[in-house]
Order: sequence, then structure tokens, then C-alpha cells
Amino acid sequence: MLLDLAHEEEDQKTYEEVSSDMVILEKAIDELELRRMLGGEDDSKSAILTIHPGAGGTESQDWAEMLFRMYIRYAKSRDFEVNVMDLLGGDEAGIKSASIEIKGPYAYGYLKAEAGVHRLVRISPFDANKRRHTSFASVFVYSEFEDNIEVIINPSDLRIDTYRASGAGGQHVNKTSSAVRITHIPTGIVVQCQNERSQFQNKTNALKILAARLNQQKKAEEETKRLAIEKQKKDISWGSQIRSYVFHPYNMVKDHRTNVETSDVQSIMDGNLDEFIKMYLLEFSR
Repeated sequence: MLLDLAHEEEDQKTYEEVSSDMVILEKAIDELELRRMLGGEDDSKSAILTIHPGAGGTESQDWAEMLFRMYIRYAKSRDFEVNVMDLLGGDEAGIKSASIEIKGPYAYGYLKAEAGVHRLVRISPFDANKRRHTSFASVFVYSEFEDNIEVIINPSDLRIDTYRASGAGGQHVNKTSSAVRITHIPTGIVVQCQNERSQFQNKTNALKILAARLNQQKKAEEETKRLAIEKQKKDISWGSQIRSYVFHPYNMVKDHRTNVETSDVQSIMDGNLDEFIKMYLLEFSR
């Protein structure tokens, strides 16, 4: 074997080159193994990921924004295209909601592992007494609607409201009614977009999110009369979390579904989620 020969002859340059090639090969094999597990009907599609803070005001809104950054970093690390479809800032800090379009092969297959409630334990940067706080945020992941999928949206089933987009503290992003809120009357699903300055683009993005949600709901109804999707939407509170992120009194991120954990909290917040996603797929995608 070339690696053994280079080692025996103390050929450091060849040894380093072969070692580097081995790392690349191992990574490629791991990637193929993951792709093999992504055989679901929607796994190969792009994804729409939404984030909502739980109760707790600024604390949970700040945590939602931290998750928002984490998923953008993860997506970029995999060379996925990221489009922030909607982002509503918190009153003091953080965000009240976010919708992200993540485009790329198997984006949904990977990111479906992230759907659920995420729990944070830390010393609050907003507490003058430096007390420990627990915050929650929920993540939902939908396979992106594609034109060749038949989801019929009747315009008469929609109520479309426009309003002025606003940011933190109620400051107007612009002075026109460019933000769009769409209510699908038969199902009660409400989506909104305000991130673009163009009302037309916000409406386009809102319809895209609505189509993805209707598509997912339709599939759930075919299986269990809509109960399947409701069971996934647990309360954003204690006991329902899929993963805990502990910043104090020790460092740990633990996935409660697979028991995978790490003390490298910063790496996870930088988007290095591959191990968590891989173990989820191994456990639940058979």
C-alpha cells in the first residue's frame, strides 16, 4: 500500500498527500452512505425551514435568532443556496419568526432531522442578576413545493392582506405596504413575508411557503387524516425538546432522540451538524 511504503521510506511529502486523499475519500464515502439513506419521496428536494420562539419574550427570541444563524452556516457549509424569505425582528433583540428557503440536492432530506423543539440553557445576557435561563424555539421543515407537484390553490380561498414592513422597535423598513400576509381560509394556515421591498416578491415568497405547507398537509391527511402532522407539532416547552444546548454550568449539546452529544458547543452553533443529522438518519430512515 502506498501509504505504508511512504511511511517505511520516510517520504513525508507522499505520506501527507496520500493521507489527505484518504480523508477526502472517507468523507466522500460517508456522504454516499448518507445519500443512500435519503430514499424518501421528498428527500432529494430543497427545503423551507421556519423558526419560531417559545414563550419568554426577549430570551426565546434571541435563541431563535441564534438558531437562524446556525442553520444558515450549516447550509452554506454544504454549498446550499440560502434565501431568507421572511424575517421578523424582536422588539428588543432576536427574532419573532423566520422562514428560510434552502436550495440544493437533498436539502430537505438532511434538514428534516432538525424539525422539533430546541432548548437552550445559559446565563442570560439580558438579566442584570446573571441568572440561568431556559429558552425554547421550534423548527419546522417542509419540502419545497415544485411546479410538477399538483397542489391547487384556489384564489377565492385566499385572504391577502398588505401592511407596512417593520423591524425591531416598530421602525418602518419602508413607507409602502410591501409586506404580505396570506390566509388560506379552508385550512386556517397563515403565512407572511416582509423581507423584500417589493410587494410582488413578498407575495411570491408567501405563496411558495403556503404551497409547501399545503403539500405537506395533504400527504399527512392521506396517512392519518391530518393527525400525523399535528403530532409532530409539540408544545414549545419543557419535555418536548428534541435537542438541548447547555452553555452553563457546563458545555453540552445533546440530541434526545439518538443520545448523541458533544461538549463543543461553539462548533455546533457554527453549523457543524453533520454528526447529529447522520445519527438521526441512521436511526429513523431505515
